Amino acid sequence: MKYWRNCSIPTLNSLKLAAVTLCRGISVSELCFGTLTLGPLQKNLSPAEGGRLLHHAYAQGVTFFDTAELYDTYAHLRAGLGDQIGEVVIASKSYADDQGAMAKSVERARAELNRDYIDIFLLHEQESAHTMKGHREALDYLLTLREKGVVRAVGISTHHVAGVRAALASPDIDVIHPLINLAGIGIADGTREEMAECIRLAALNGKAIYAMKALAGGALFRQAEAALSYVRQLPGVKALAIGMGSIADIEANVSFFATGAFPPSYVADKERGERKLLIEPWCEGCGECVPHCRSGCLEVRGGKVEVDHSRCVLCGYCVAHCQGFFMKVI
Repeated sequence: MKYWRNCSIPTLNSLKLAAVTLCRGISVSELCFGTLTLGPLQKNLSPAEGGRLLHHAYAQGVTFFDTAELYDTYAHLRAGLGDQIGEVVIASKSYADDQGAMAKSVERARAELNRDYIDIFLLHEQESAHTMKGHREALDYLLTLREKGVVRAVGISTHHVAGVRAALASPDIDVIHPLINLAGIGIADGTREEMAECIRLAALNGKAIYAMKALAGGALFRQAEAALSYVRQLPGVKALAIGMGSIADIEANVSFFATGAFPPSYVADKERGERKLLIEPWCEGCGECVPHCRSGCLEVRGGKVEVDHSRCVLCGYCVAHCQGFFMKVI
């Protein structure tokens, strides 16, 4: 595997990213690199290609990286960070709902990242107190690993207001990774205002919050400064996970988090970052993807799947369940 640790990459030396303490002594950059963009659900970069971007972000001061078992980007992180992989904070996630499955998820992460511990491990996409109850055995296992130092902090990711409510009421949860953006796109069960209020209450209840989908998967790129500023200034939000697929994306976001503004050349490129979910015309309409869409934007019509782009957050999770590979985020 090719590592990028010895590359000579220019840095934005005059810019400094703010460091924040999430919880349990875990300090991170306010800008978190969301690695979903790099993997097979979206850009499908090789570990070497994705690793180059991750190393560049690290060179610019990014110390917080978000991944998941589903994203299949552990190899990208290991290739990009090399010997420095122990110097950053990595959050991962798993859909596991029992002890055995969660044990396999954690061990896979440790092995593929070449780390003795994982900083933050989340139950992936929890919807409510009922959902968390169904994952109780997996959560209890994570708590035992937290006691042993194999996992430093435990939490959930969610697209649901009810998920945040359930997590803020649980004494076992350290971290919440909620979906929130200026337009409210992708919030599965409420409004932007309701999600923001639950985030505020969760923080008051001692939960560490790092947000996702501030740009709604690229849908809010044309108003990116306003969109990022909105989430960044929400009471309780300590960091933002943002998908970045190019050197220009990384440098623009580092500039924004350090100075509050994007470089003029990046702002002028109105097409950069614009993406959509593409469903090929030869989709067979099996519908396997539909129940896995957390935004409820997929529907089988006339023998093929159609997407409501106004609700799609471009997560790409549906792509993982398309047996014929008829779907992609482009």
